[in-house]
Amino acid sequence: MSFLQKHYPWLTGSAIFIFYLFTLAPSVVQIDSGELATVQAVLGIAHPTGYPLFTIAGYLFSLLPLPLPVIYKLNLLSAVWCAAGVTVFIMVIRLVMQEFVFGTRDIKTVKETQGKKKAARTKKEEIFSPVLFEPAAVILVSVAGGLFLAFNKTYWFQSTSVEVYSLHIFLAVCSIWFMLKAYISDAAAGFSKYWYGLAVTLALGFSNHMTTILLIPGIAYLYFRKNRFNKESITGIGKMLGVFIPLLVIIYQYLPIRAGQNPPLNWGNPVSWENFMRHVTGKQYQVWMFSSWDEAKEQLFKFITNLPAEFTLVLIAALAGFWFLFRHSRELFYFVLILFFTTVLYSINYSINDIETYFLLANAALAIAGAFGVYFVLNYLSGSKKYIAGTAVMAFITLLQIGYNYKDVSQRGNMFFENYAKTALSVMPQNSVVLTYQWDYFISSSYYFRYVENYRKDIIVAEKELFRRSWMYNQMKTTYPDFVKSLEPEWKVFLQQVQPFERDLPYNPQVIEGAYRNLLNAIISQNIGKRDVFIGPEVFENEMQRGEVVLPDGYTVIPHLFFFKVSKGIEYEPAPMIEMNLNPSGHSNYYIDFGKTLIATMLARRADYEIRYDKKDRARFYVDQLRKNFPEYIIPEQILGRL
Repeated sequence: MSFLQKHYPWLTGSAIFIFYLFTLAPSVVQIDSGELATVQAVLGIAHPTGYPLFTIAGYLFSLLPLPLPVIYKLNLLSAVWCAAGVTVFIMVIRLVMQEFVFGTRDIKTVKETQGKKKAARTKKEEIFSPVLFEPAAVILVSVAGGLFLAFNKTYWFQSTSVEVYSLHIFLAVCSIWFMLKAYISDAAAGFSKYWYGLAVTLALGFSNHMTTILLIPGIAYLYFRKNRFNKESITGIGKMLGVFIPLLVIIYQYLPIRAGQNPPLNWGNPVSWENFMRHVTGKQYQVWMFSSWDEAKEQLFKFITNLPAEFTLVLIAALAGFWFLFRHSRELFYFVLILFFTTVLYSINYSINDIETYFLLANAALAIAGAFGVYFVLNYLSGSKKYIAGTAVMAFITLLQIGYNYKDVSQRGNMFFENYAKTALSVMPQNSVVLTYQWDYFISSSYYFRYVENYRKDIIVAEKELFRRSWMYNQMKTTYPDFVKSLEPEWKVFLQQVQPFERDLPYNPQVIEGAYRNLLNAIISQNIGKRDVFIGPEVFENEMQRGEVVLPDGYTVIPHLFFFKVSKGIEYEPAPMIEMNLNPSGHSNYYIDFGKTLIATMLARRADYEIRYDKKDRARFYVDQLRKNFPEYIIPEQILGRL
């Protein structure tokens, strides 16, 4: 029993890590997965705010001599961070029980004190008073909190693939642990070493993700509650800043140093102070921050409506846990409440689609409360059966969480994004150019395969929206100098026009937009005859229909499997006939479903194109691929009726 009492946090974390392995993605997945894996593997610069610690840690982990693909190793690292986060989270709850609920780690003293008071309690008081300080109660409640967090839908998903939030939540939980240890330290012993530990973990946290700032209000509350607002407390903050600032500056030096070496992925090119500050402050994303009350209400509604799926019955346990903390540990009650509301109020004011990860600290707060909901059950019961009941409650809620979220969270066998990216790249002729903004489905994934696995590195993927940024010129010039050379006149004009906008100087949006469109059109016109040029279906359906992207006279586009090909004249052009198996595991989520619709629509267009040129056998092949890969897609009657 003594071994279990001492080591159960990491034993639980290890068991959760093993479980995470069964839901781990084997390859890239949606959104930023491919890009983030690439910057870790090649020591590049990620999208704002750069995430230097995340990048360096991933690079070092990728060097381990494991017989695994690089992408799998980096996905594995996310599972390591999340499992480690659960381990520390269990230690946090154990610390809360020992120091905040009972007020001492002296088990004998607590038992004696409670034993004397027990006879004087009323039945009502007995229900809401702590049970005797028994090791089994501490273990049960701590593990319950760890499991509730581990299988929270959003937290669990971070363990399945490359993302910055797995390291973010680990460092955030470490910061909370150091904060609590510092809070309970003896003031008479001087400035506790745990305050310095907190400074270190906060610096590491800020060097990974800026939403570490959401910890500060809660930390400030406990810090000034313990130390008061006086000269000594201000001096203490100065001591912590003396550790925090140098460490943060050292880690962020990675960005300008590495950017100056022109890595293949160099987002923001933060070599100058101007570029550096623009990058680490996430300036390009600030337009989505605090945009409107209506946007905030929409994000709040999304958070509230997602909570049942995120936590299932943990929410009920959390209500009981909040009540318990309010009765027995007001400082912890207010700390958890501040953490929860700070996270929610900040995050609802960020108008992005995939906002769920920004609520992770609020989820952690609910998991703490949920753990004490289990403790509430222990208080209500008596005798040895209370632990059987508490364990049953914990197990039932955890299994319900796993069962409810497994299908949505598990990325086991998910090869859709790899298959789509590789198939699309494989059918393009040598040195082709593709103009697209399919970031979530194709572009991010293609970064990994082109720059890490060197798969079809000859293909130039021109990300339409990133061409709005001046730094893209440097990145493309480093990777594809001949491509950039043919666009020098148009790019020079655009860089001149966009500079005032990026520097917050007066600018003319119409002039910038005109220069930008000229650059896009030059990508097509200057490469025709030298390279095959492809257009994303989203560009065809939007920008081309609005006249923002224009083809040279005498040219048109034809469906060429997944993309449109720019073609001269009206003569028939064949496309590859390849057997596809795009989604062998049958995974489904918003991004996969949207991508499947995109691909299926293009295959239907190709079948229609074949029929127009009386190539019915070829048309039937594409229809067969449609039926095989997308059985839910309704093939237009105008195609089936002509076959």
